[in-house]
Amino acid sequence: MILYTVIPCYNEEKVLPETIRVMTEKYKSLMEKGLISAESRVLFVDDGSRDSTWKMIENSHKENEIFRGIKLSRNRGHQNALLAGLMESKEFCDAAISVDADLQDDIDAMDEMIEKYNGGCEIVYGVRNKRSTDKFMKRFTAEGYYKLMEFFGTHIIFNHADYRLMSKKALEALSDFDEVNLFLRGMVPMLGFKSDKVYYERRERFAGESKYSLGKMLDLAWNGITSFSVKPVSLILFGGVLTCALSVISMLIMAVLAFCGVLKGSAGWIIASVFLCTGLNLTALGVVGQYVCRAYLETKHRPKYIIEEKI
Repeated sequence: MILYTVIPCYNEEKVLPETIRVMTEKYKSLMEKGLISAESRVLFVDDGSRDSTWKMIENSHKENEIFRGIKLSRNRGHQNALLAGLMESKEFCDAAISVDADLQDDIDAMDEMIEKYNGGCEIVYGVRNKRSTDKFMKRFTAEGYYKLMEFFGTHIIFNHADYRLMSKKALEALSDFDEVNLFLRGMVPMLGFKSDKVYYERRERFAGESKYSLGKMLDLAWNGITSFSVKPVSLILFGGVLTCALSVISMLIMAVLAFCGVLKGSAGWIIASVFLCTGLNLTALGVVGQYVCRAYLETKHRPKYIIEEKI
């Protein structure tokens, strides 16, 4: 089989030399075992890096033919860079594995992924068996997010990021998705092909710092919710109806108490109720606005990425 490994890169000059070394050894091992052919390649995707990442990718190509690279015209974010690499790979490969450049995902799990592919699986997910390397807050928020997505009715693989194998058939099906707000963790399970999981232990980052800031992680999480579920809108509608009903009941009770002379000076409570309802309305409008904005972006059909250079 011809295997392409897609590795998105953004300012990875500190970790890239080790990534190149490790991937060279891994491909040599896979070829010696007869799991992949000599036509297999590693495809780096430079997502508009501002350091020497692209120069290092060019040098790796000159030194070893297994390395290829594409350079995006500007930073488009991890999901777009990953999609660019997968779409470029599908023309040449039988299957593609996506993995981050930071060496945290165990590439030895690739062997088992390939074996499951040979056994008939079109998609094989790399799943973390534990989160012991994460700090408490990151572990708590990540696991909470997976459960929140399940609550909203979105099917994603628990403790799976973007380390996965996809066959050519799966990649062709993914190319039919034309949406702008990408959330591949939710899109890939929607393909519905035969799939399986490979469990591995995530390591500490070899060098450098994570490019996923809190803002980017929150943006990815919000994309996942709003792109695959309309349940928040339903919850807002339910909350609005419930609030109105409780408000009417409260007003009736206050009217009865006032008529009986028990309640006096209820103006403060009325004002508080008005502020509460106003806050709920603004929140509801904000969430609905997010959906409208995403629909607006989808109608533009702008390219998700632009490739400036290929090697």
